[in-house]
Amino acid sequence: MVRDGEKPGRPFMEIKKRQSREEGQDRAMGYPAPAINIKQFSFCYGSREILHEINMSVNVGEYVSIIGPNGAGKSTVLKCINRIVKGGQGTIELFGRPLASYSQKQLGSLIGYVPQSREQPSVYTVEEFVMMGRYPHLQAFAPSQKEDERIVREALCLTGLQDLSCRLMRHLSGGERQKVYLAAALAQQPKILLLDEPTTHLDPKHHIEIQKIISDICSQGGMTVLHVTHDLSYIYYWSQKIVAIKDGRVHSSGLPRDVMKSENLYQIFDAPFLRIPHPVAKHDIIIPEVHA
Repeated sequence: MVRDGEKPGRPFMEIKKRQSREEGQDRAMGYPAPAINIKQFSFCYGSREILHEINMSVNVGEYVSIIGPNGAGKSTVLKCINRIVKGGQGTIELFGRPLASYSQKQLGSLIGYVPQSREQPSVYTVEEFVMMGRYPHLQAFAPSQKEDERIVREALCLTGLQDLSCRLMRHLSGGERQKVYLAAALAQQPKILLLDEPTTHLDPKHHIEIQKIISDICSQGGMTVLHVTHDLSYIYYWSQKIVAIKDGRVHSSGLPRDVMKSENLYQIFDAPFLRIPHPVAKHDIIIPEVHA
């Protein structure tokens, strides 16, 4: 149960800051490996090639977004990193270690994952479901500890779910469930957060709130974020780097201002886009070009 008057965010962020300092010490000692390093990686479902010789690097504490048309292979990249699907040719490394060298429990404590499509877990309360995010940190058959309960409360507060902690998952709206899955991923305290369209069912207010939470944890807490999305205007603002995938190949990658050029977006999506200067923020608004 979330306690009344509990201040959200601070203890969780302090833990992430400690992790960030530790990773910084590792790099200072000659450990320059990126959080995610994918080299010449190809993947097939049966005889159909989904990814072709993908090369991608995400540095520690970096916020990187993946864009591209439907069916381009964006979600498959996340599933391969998280070993939800296995196989493929090429190399995937996490913090300089081959993906295959991690046990499933090690991977669970390293990576938080918010998938695109989710089954509705009807028998659990919100708090019980978020507590499942602590599984990689628990000893076998051991109950949760006070520290686990505190971290779960923090994740609930960060995502604005503290007042829904006792509600059954089946009684939540689609947007509320989406926030619960994000809270469970944050409760893992991962070093890498993989997001597959996490704000799809959220209204604009909650979309911005959740996006800011993710960005703050990345920038202040040192968490590495890899985010698949179709929301071009928002990622222009939040992302440090963008990778565009088309037909299973990396079409382009780099700074948002370079990847999000109108002519490049046309090549990626086969549709025209307009870049309009935002009247207040220091970034452009990206909208499809529609002719009457």
